[in-house]
Amino acid sequence: MAPYESDDNTPAGEAEDVRDGRRTAARYVVPAAVVGVAAATIGLVPAFAGSGDPDLPKISAQQLMEKIAESDVQQMSGTVKISTDLGLPNLGGLQDSLASGALSQGAGDKDGSAADPSSKLLELASGTHTVRVAADGDNKQKLSLIEKAAEYSVIRNGDDVWAYDSASNQAYHTTGAGDRHGSTAAPEDVPATPKDFAEEALKAGDKTTSVTVDGTAQVAGRDAYKLLIRPKQSGTTVGAISIAVDARTGMPLKFTLTPASGGAAVVDVGFTEVSFARPAASTFDFTPPKGTKVTQGDEMKGHEGKAQPKGMEKALPKGMEKGAEGTGPKTIGEGWNAIAVFDSGSKGGVPSGAASDGGAAAGFLGSLGEQVKGKFGSGTVFSTRLVNALMTDDGKVYVGAVTKDALVKAADAGK
Repeated sequence: MAPYESDDNTPAGEAEDVRDGRRTAARYVVPAAVVGVAAATIGLVPAFAGSGDPDLPKISAQQLMEKIAESDVQQMSGTVKISTDLGLPNLGGLQDSLASGALSQGAGDKDGSAADPSSKLLELASGTHTVRVAADGDNKQKLSLIEKAAEYSVIRNGDDVWAYDSASNQAYHTTGAGDRHGSTAAPEDVPATPKDFAEEALKAGDKTTSVTVDGTAQVAGRDAYKLLIRPKQSGTTVGAISIAVDARTGMPLKFTLTPASGGAAVVDVGFTEVSFARPAASTFDFTPPKGTKVTQGDEMKGHEGKAQPKGMEKALPKGMEKGAEGTGPKTIGEGWNAIAVFDSGSKGGVPSGAASDGGAAAGFLGSLGEQVKGKFGSGTVFSTRLVNALMTDDGKVYVGAVTKDALVKAADAGK
């Protein structure tokens, strides 16, 4: 039995007061929709590394959450492994659509750039990736996505943000990073490290959550405590969240979310190497190589504020793009059973998507769909291992980290 105090009733929400101004890990520019998907599906596949658990002083769950909230790491660098497995079927035509640029601002798009972070970092939402991160305070950060024969990097140095894609030899540049409201890029933070996801998980907790200390571990050569978060409610697809917290700095080193259905976790996000030494100043310098096609952020005017990359409105089934751009959804339920509800504007259920652009996405949705009926009428449930969505024939959409039965019950209650 591990010599650590447990706090079964400690609400994770008490750690919500992490200062908004802190940016103690590398965070980068992507659409808010991507952040939502990533945060909703994050988890870890492997067990915590290390042959033996370190002997650390006793700590309660509340104290460990406070340690995370008070963590103020300003300098760091390391390598993070991210693997996402939502249990989706073969993407088929949707993959071809992505490759051809229908859902991204690709090299052949005169209005876009293959280096634009708003489309390139979508890749982090699926598959396995190696990411190198570095930070020196709030204004110097770098993220590099390492691919087989190429590298993609986003570098922030003061007000300047550069993104460079070596595969296409294209670069994207924008200024005003220090003033989000004044930036033409309208940047948003993308979770890229265990700390990013841990903060989101702790904000989500309340009286519906059990939080305990689950022993210790060695992660990336560092001694760490393990914080275990479990939903108290039934009906959610979330099984448990485990966060490895650096014993010295309080910075999360690993984040694990396993589904209630069991089996491998949905995503693996954890440091394999980490250093808290100040990165060399040259880490954050960037000059486009000779011959690089450079796209300036102000050349992208007209794209800011969209909920999806250019072309997505064509690829989505008719009506769903309206939901993305319309008013925000309402929420029913609480805690882990919260369900977002919005009107897609698409009557008659999911369209066939026979059009060239919409066919791939509609076909993909159809491969996930299961027909259901209830007091609300009929509709289609789209399922992954963690996030499920019900689209009724009258155009209502119910989505959450809940079971199919919970979605149907919510739809019935809305009638």
